[in-house]
Amino acid sequence: MPRALSQLKPAVTKAAKTCVFAVALVSAWLCGAAQATEPSHLYISDAIVTGTGEENRQIGFRECLSEVLVKVSGDFTLTDSAALAALQARAAEFVATFSYRDRLQGIPIHDEQGTHDRPHDLTCRFDPATIDRLLAKLERKPWLSPRPVIAVLLAVHDQRRRFVLARDGGGSPYMAQSLAAATVPQALTARLPEAATLAANRLDFERLSRMQPAELKRLAMDVGADIPLAGTLVWSDAARGWVADWRLIENSKAYRWQIRGVSFDDAFRNAMRGAARVLSGNGPP
Repeated sequence: MPRALSQLKPAVTKAAKTCVFAVALVSAWLCGAAQATEPSHLYISDAIVTGTGEENRQIGFRECLSEVLVKVSGDFTLTDSAALAALQARAAEFVATFSYRDRLQGIPIHDEQGTHDRPHDLTCRFDPATIDRLLAKLERKPWLSPRPVIAVLLAVHDQRRRFVLARDGGGSPYMAQSLAAATVPQALTARLPEAATLAANRLDFERLSRMQPAELKRLAMDVGADIPLAGTLVWSDAARGWVADWRLIENSKAYRWQIRGVSFDDAFRNAMRGAARVLSGNGPP
């Protein structure tokens, strides 16, 4: 059975993931880069649970197991696997240690929310050998090689304007935050270009949409990344949401995929899941 580490501060929590956005966007990119390059972080996952009771703990264990298997393998399609569902039913067997962090720490108990309903971050740590064996049963392999830094080069057309998303630009800070959040479940590092880089390259919606792979690769290097993920994100009344087209350039090969009628949060999750699946060698996006 897993051991509770009540005195151990969680290495990775959803509270920590959220706070990077409140501090600064730059911190978000740096935090993501640090986690993605440390293999030990791949075997840690967390979930928000209500209280510290056994019933909700088991729910958290199942969520953490699913998250860590996807993160280690780089293959989000595992979540649709019947075999994964069977493993989740035994999730507690695979957790090496766990710990809690009170999300209302420092706030005095003042009502029912402060007793058994108090929200906590449940952090689970898994033994790498155990997770690797489970992945073998699921016909997957751990993706432990260094993960490339991805330059996200995104042309946006919303209801009012066209712009290229920048890390420090005035286009949409909410989109930049959402993109940073989307990298976390896949343990990827993504970088947006700075506004100065866009200006120096005279990049606007139309030019970025037409750029060829060689040009995208050069731009990715300017951003300080290894590979480019270019895309267009267009609001569509007909689709009742955003339409996202993605193009990942890896070596000499281009991978394309699309998602329609979604929020931009879902569009960014789709981008990172597709990129992770390709880069980990698990198949097409």
